[in-house]
Amino acid sequence: MGERGRGGRGRRMFGGDELRLILLKLIEEAPRHGYDLIREIEARSNGAYAPSPGVVYPTLTMLDDMDLIAEHKSEGAKKQFAITEAGTAHLAENADEVAALFQRLADLGERHARTSGGPVRRAMHNLKTVLAASVFDEEVDPERLHAIAEILDEAARKIERL
Repeated sequence: MGERGRGGRGRRMFGGDELRLILLKLIEEAPRHGYDLIREIEARSNGAYAPSPGVVYPTLTMLDDMDLIAEHKSEGAKKQFAITEAGTAHLAENADEVAALFQRLADLGERHARTSGGPVRRAMHNLKTVLAASVFDEEVDPERLHAIAEILDEAARKIERL
């Protein structure tokens, strides 16, 4: 399926030209820095995809060299970029492709939301936290341990029957 989140392996989710258009469109929406762009793409894909800094920052440099974006004065140490007139024109020339790329990103996010098992992961994390707090004390009552084990075994049987 492509790069799976941060540090994912496999083929790239978007080719170089495609990522340039996505970044340019996001910068058109608001001046942004690299990490903000990564987070925004991750958010729009519901966590399914986040391009690596090793891809985003060189792409920003290329967009800057092409005069499609320019450094934008901002507070803090992070370098923000804003779109230039040439960048706006480039987006207009490629409007159909940009729309298709953002639809692809949204589709990826919808698919990920349906298949990620998010509520189950949250529940598992909650269970792990509760167990760590109540079971792994130094002086745990053996009766309590057996009662907890029975609850967990019953939950496993119910899930198995689904």
